[in-house]
Amino acid sequence: MKHPLKTAASGTSIQHILIVEDEAHLAIGIKYNLQAEGYRVTVAGDGPIALKLVEDQPDDVDLIILDLMLPGMSGYAVCEAVRDAGNNVPILMLSARTLSEDRIRGFNVGTDQYLEKPFELDELISRVRNLLARGASRAARAANNRTVGDTYNFGGGRVKINFDTFEVTVDGELLRLTAMEMNLLRYFAENEGSVVSRAQLLDNVWGMSSSPTTRTVDNFIVRMRRYFEVDPGEPRHFVSVRGAGYQFIAEPNHR
Repeated sequence: MKHPLKTAASGTSIQHILIVEDEAHLAIGIKYNLQAEGYRVTVAGDGPIALKLVEDQPDDVDLIILDLMLPGMSGYAVCEAVRDAGNNVPILMLSARTLSEDRIRGFNVGTDQYLEKPFELDELISRVRNLLARGASRAARAANNRTVGDTYNFGGGRVKINFDTFEVTVDGELLRLTAMEMNLLRYFAENEGSVVSRAQLLDNVWGMSSSPTTRTVDNFIVRMRRYFEVDPGEPRHFVSVRGAGYQFIAEPNHR
């Protein structure tokens, strides 16, 4: 199903996707198919060109499709530069590298999703739709009172979070989190007290219906505990529920 074209008459604009890919034939193929889906598409052949486009018009790009292996400046570096500039635009990273370490590094620098080459066109389009629809998903959660504001505290005030500025402090110490870590933290906050499965987390945070390994989620939970638990070995906020998933408890002393 194609996205309906949004017109100026409706007060909105067609969603704009930036493709950062140095293989011209691949970039052209992706561009053609995304345009057929109703998106506006721009192609940049390297990192510096892409960063200049995003810097000049930071609110004009709705999604970045970013190749990892770029000439001169890797996709990791481009992604990190975008995040360092305070831009939270969704980023889908493409790579022929299949090691879990490569995926983890991608998430560490702020990518939202990681798609291995070669990929099926239908999967790429599905990932694009998913990332662009996250704003609508959050609005739906808000309508059901399942969203948190720009600021959120837990642990008796030990942890203070500003989701708008990406500022997090623990016991007064500033902590820097990646975009994916912030997305995961927000999802837990919005579902405080509920038991959520790995499948739910993969679907709602990573936008993946499946994963080659559950270690993706587990590794991020380990980080959450290391960041926020007084004793990571005895977690009280990010609790494992055997056979079911995880439960976030904001104020364990009040239960």
